[in-house]
Amino acid sequence: EERDMMQKASVMLNLHSLQMPFSNTWKYGILALAILFLLVALTILICQMCQLQKRNRTRNKKQCHSQGWLRIKAVNGIWGKKMPPLLHDAAKQSNADIKVEMLRTEMDEPCTCLISSSSRMEGLSSMSSDLALLPHSRGTLKFSLLYCRERCELLLTGLEAWGLPSRGCAGAAIRVRLLRQIPSHIPGLQCMVQEWQSRVVKNCCRTAFGDHFVFSLQDAEVEKSTLKLEVQRFDKYSRNAVLGEVRVTLNDLKASQSLVLCKELQKTTKDIVGEVLVSLKCLPISQRIEVGLLKAKTTSPRSTAEKNVYARIDVSCRRHREKHQKSRPRAHTPLIIFNETFLFHMPEPPVWDCTVLISIYEVGSDSRHLLGQATLGKRRASEAADHWGLMIKSIQQPVAKWHPLLI
Repeated sequence: EERDMMQKASVMLNLHSLQMPFSNTWKYGILALAILFLLVALTILICQMCQLQKRNRTRNKKQCHSQGWLRIKAVNGIWGKKMPPLLHDAAKQSNADIKVEMLRTEMDEPCTCLISSSSRMEGLSSMSSDLALLPHSRGTLKFSLLYCRERCELLLTGLEAWGLPSRGCAGAAIRVRLLRQIPSHIPGLQCMVQEWQSRVVKNCCRTAFGDHFVFSLQDAEVEKSTLKLEVQRFDKYSRNAVLGEVRVTLNDLKASQSLVLCKELQKTTKDIVGEVLVSLKCLPISQRIEVGLLKAKTTSPRSTAEKNVYARIDVSCRRHREKHQKSRPRAHTPLIIFNETFLFHMPEPPVWDCTVLISIYEVGSDSRHLLGQATLGKRRASEAADHWGLMIKSIQQPVAKWHPLLI
């Protein structure tokens, strides 16, 4: 019996030893399958959460855009034509009350803003006028100036903007330029002394930038200098849109006295900072136009040592833009000689309604800087249109003419 018991025990041990690896393999396989299912479930959950956030983001953008569009339509009076007379008068009265309250809050602020009497009278008269003028308001810019005669420095602080036209909730930035007049045969010729860019602030209601800028300015140059502040809508996907500008002539600025200004944004205007000599040649047989870049005069007072300039030519015709071309880099001197020609393909002669844009850039060690631009075409200014007309009349003959560089 003992022998039988020992034989049975040995058989059981052998069977158990044979079954152990098989059971462990199944256990590990089931565990791996469970972990795989868990990872798949987590991946599906993360994808659903991302889609939900994207839907909420697009819904908020649509709501913000629709609210802005409804506000614009209501102020413009588009709905006023469909309203009954009583409702239309009530809406006008409520909007006027809102505007009066906004002016009261601005007048109750502790800041000392220097506003001219004419602008104040215009503001009071605009309250009683029709509210169709409200969409033309570009906003208000507040800043302070201080000129230190001992250090020959101009300090710009307290940059703040409000009332900007809001499209969505994009950010805003301010570009500051210090310009100085130069005596020349060209009327209104100026040179850009310094240029700064503020940080981008994402706020639709009241934007406080908090930046301060210091300009090196001699006492004799104050009377000939102008400070230009451009408010831009920042867009990281495309070119920034300029909302308006404020210009301040520094001839009335007294030394060692802080001056606080509140001014409304005006429509942006270009400044003449040089001129460029361009030749145009019409080639109707080959359906091309030859743009010759001959010379350029710049008025940059900054140190141009070890700096080069190059020109970029862009041609667009009937909303079709040709591939741009660049000139070879040249040394930055007061008179830059290029003597280069560029060929661009054009459509049939009867529909030659094109625009030529010439941009001159200064290249430094780390970045490039725009010196000025000149635009030629059939529908441009009088000088550019005359040059374009002479090119059409003088077939296969180059026609050269000076054009102002604007910035």
